[in-house]
Amino acid sequence: MHLFEIRFHGRGGQGGVTGAKLLGNAAMLEKKHFQVFPHYGAERRGAPVVAFARIGDEPIRVHSYIYQPQAVVILDETLLEIPSITEGIDENTYVIVNTPKRPSELNLKGKAKVATVDATKIALDAGILVGGIAVVNTIMLGAVARATGIVSIESVKRAIQEGFADMPEKVVTTNIQAAQRAYDELIME
Repeated sequence: MHLFEIRFHGRGGQGGVTGAKLLGNAAMLEKKHFQVFPHYGAERRGAPVVAFARIGDEPIRVHSYIYQPQAVVILDETLLEIPSITEGIDENTYVIVNTPKRPSELNLKGKAKVATVDATKIALDAGILVGGIAVVNTIMLGAVARATGIVSIESVKRAIQEGFADMPEKVVTTNIQAAQRAYDELIME
């Protein structure tokens, strides 16, 4: 791998930007270089949010949006209705979607390597909620680790632990367990 580019699509409040940052930290733990940055308009809960992450073995000198990602992480299935979500993907792109559906049910077959996990159910089961909204960012990182292999699940867990160091231990443990559950339950067809 020389450069792996990932685009995160979510809604404000789901933790997409924080998820991208934690993925970058997981890459750093593996001695890889990373770059993470968000793109959003007026910040508000529920509005579409995009975050970008680049991971590489060498220093990263590119500073643009990601137009042809190797992976697209979709934190909210309803965002698939927006045509720009799948821009730049091809048959080699991993598309990892938070949905109870199987990959073959998403009508992306042949366009990408599709993987699904019901991160919302995992969040609800674990009680990972903010203001009554399921926060799926750490959960989706477990799915990203499994689908792409860009970072290990152990690095994801450690990044969560370090990133949430100022939170109660129960919050840290719950998020780590949820990421592992997503890793284990990811469906790839």
